[in-house]
Amino acid sequence: MIIQIQHHGKSYQADLTQTIDISIPLEAGTETVNCFYAPPMTVSPVIAGDFIGATQQGGPVNFMNVALNPHGNGTHTECVGHIAKEKYTINQSLREFHFVAKLISITPVTLPNGDQVIQKVQLEDLLNKAEVRALIIRTLPNDLAKMQTNYSGENPTYLMKDAMDYVVSCGIEHFLIDLPSVDRAEDEGKLLAHHSFWQYPDAVRTTATISELIYVPDSVPDDLYLLNIQIASFEIDASPSKPVLYALTAI
Repeated sequence: MIIQIQHHGKSYQADLTQTIDISIPLEAGTETVNCFYAPPMTVSPVIAGDFIGATQQGGPVNFMNVALNPHGNGTHTECVGHIAKEKYTINQSLREFHFVAKLISITPVTLPNGDQVIQKVQLEDLLNKAEVRALIIRTLPNDLAKMQTNYSGENPTYLMKDAMDYVVSCGIEHFLIDLPSVDRAEDEGKLLAHHSFWQYPDAVRTTATISELIYVPDSVPDDLYLLNIQIASFEIDASPSKPVLYALTAI
């Protein structure tokens, strides 16, 4: 199915049959991405009397309980409820699901203390103000290990606060990145980039979202895309998510 969209006075088309999935599959166990010491996702059959919800164990159907932590067990999309004292839920915050997005690739800068960060000056070279509503960052190098890394106890790349300030100033409402967090793993609870992005608590951007732990294959070039963010209708701050891209062709 081919659709046409308008963006900044230009016409593009997208083939909705050609999907680029940038989510990391959710799997039970430890052989998958994990962070912040979250328990691994578990899947177990419902057992009630003689009934067992597993066909491989003789049951008539598969009827599974699933336990997971959206922030720690894979690709997820979160709203300001992640840091707010008030209750905001991802189901109420994300009310649109399709956006023109820009994919950019960035090699983090190493600070004197050894931290690897994304700086404002790097973004200024790659993103213009009011260019798009959604930004996707692929960090380099970009190997398949990102889909199975356990980041707990590590200090992954993060955004400097002024870098996120710039993202917000460019009008980005939906920010996606292949890291476990936009902030330093241990920062004494300051969460400066999170607070900057959602402008909390002074001018809260209630419909803005951050998606973390995505994975964009090297075969996908930096460019503009049609982005679709898919979530479950969780009335909590975050949901496992499936962001997908569609290539845009100028017409």
